[in-house]
Amino acid sequence: MKKIILGRTNQKVSIISLGTWSFGGPNKTGGISVGWSNQNQLDSTSALTKAWEKEINHWDTADVYGDGLSESIIGKMWDIVPRKNIFLATKVGWDKGNYNHWYHPKQMIKNMERSLKNLKTDYVDLIYLHHCNFGKNGEYFDHALEILENFKEEGKTRFIGLSDWNSRKIMRFVNHCDPDVVQPLRNLMDDSYEDSGLKSHVEKHNLGVCFFSPLKHGFLTGKYHQIPKFQDGDHRSQIPEFRNVSLIKKMQENKKKLEKHFPNIDNPVLHGLINSLLIDSKTGCVLLGQRNQDQVNTAASLNNSISSSDAKWVKSLYQN
Repeated sequence: MKKIILGRTNQKVSIISLGTWSFGGPNKTGGISVGWSNQNQLDSTSALTKAWEKEINHWDTADVYGDGLSESIIGKMWDIVPRKNIFLATKVGWDKGNYNHWYHPKQMIKNMERSLKNLKTDYVDLIYLHHCNFGKNGEYFDHALEILENFKEEGKTRFIGLSDWNSRKIMRFVNHCDPDVVQPLRNLMDDSYEDSGLKSHVEKHNLGVCFFSPLKHGFLTGKYHQIPKFQDGDHRSQIPEFRNVSLIKKMQENKKKLEKHFPNIDNPVLHGLINSLLIDSKTGCVLLGQRNQDQVNTAASLNNSISSSDAKWVKSLYQN
C-alpha cells in the first residue's frame, strides 16, 4: 500500500486509510440514526486483520461509533497486530452526556478515558475534535481545545486534529486551533475543500489532511438501482440523495462511463472516485470504510495514479 507523509506529523501512513464507523453497527443518538446496519463483529475483525496484512496502517474510529463498540473491536486486535505499527486516530465531542451542550470538559475527559480503555492502549496517535459545533458564538471552543492540549501534555495523544462535515466550519476555527491534521468531508459531489480556503491553509502550514466520506457512503459508486431501504439506526436513511431516483440513475450512468474509460484498471469506479481526490493533496489520505476483508482487498488495489486530465474528466461527471 502506498504511503504518504501526513504533513507536519512526519508520520508515514497509508494513502487509503481504514474508516471504522460501520464497525459500531446501527445506533441512535437523541432518536436520530447515526450508525450502519448489517455489520457483524466477525467481518469487522477480519477487515482489521486483512488491513494489517495489506499494510493499511492508519485506522480511524470515534468514541460514539456504536457507543464505543468500534473502539473495543480495535482494542482486541493487539495480540495479532503490533499496536506501535498502527497510526491510531479517534475523536471526541459528539457525546453530550448529561450536559446541555457539546464539548463539556468533564464529558470529554470521561470519554477519553473510556476510549483508551476500549482501545486497550495508553495513548492514541491522533485525537480530533469531532465537529465544529462549539456553541452559537463558539463559546465552548477554547475549553475544548484546552482539554485536547492537556491530553497531549499527559501523553494520551501525540497529535490533535479538527474534523467537520463542512470545510468552511473548519476554517472558522483552524487558525485558533493550529491542528496537526484536519478531517473534512470531501467527495466529488460535495467538495468545498478548495473554495473554503482550507486547501490553501493545509498547504501553507503543512498540515495532514484526511478526507472522509469519499464515496458519499457508497452512493457515488452506482451500485444502487432503486431507492434503498435501510434498517433503523442506519444514518443513510437520512441522506436525501439516497431517495433521489434521478441521481441514482445518474450514478449508474457514471459507473458505466468510468468502466469504459478505465478498461485496464482494477476497480475502475473507485479508481476514478478516490484518486481524483488525492491528486491535489500531497499530505492527504482518504478514510475509506472497509466493512469486511473483501472491501479491504479492493481498497488495497487502489494504488494506480491518475492523470490530471483524467481527474478533471472524472470530477466533471459528478459536478454537473
